[in-house]
Amino acid sequence: MTKQQRPADSPSTDTATPKVKEALDARDALAAALTQAGVQLPAMDIRTPWGDDREGEARYALVHLGVCSAPVAHALATVIMNGIAR
Repeated sequence: MTKQQRPADSPSTDTATPKVKEALDARDALAAALTQAGVQLPAMDIRTPWGDDREGEARYALVHLGVCSAPVAHALATVIMNGIAR
């Protein structure tokens, strides 16, 4: 997912904490790899599981893969199985 595809409520890499930046980088790497394999998950985003207790510092962030259609799930399974078969 490129910066242009980032949802409006998704954190910016410019203002992200280190944990959020790590999750943003992971999301972008996964989106690029999936795109190269011909799979696009429609709703990848970054989420922190709770409000930040400490000012400006998230404990950790999660890459939320969202939901996808059955054909996309099958395409993802095929890509994974092809990778395992190597």
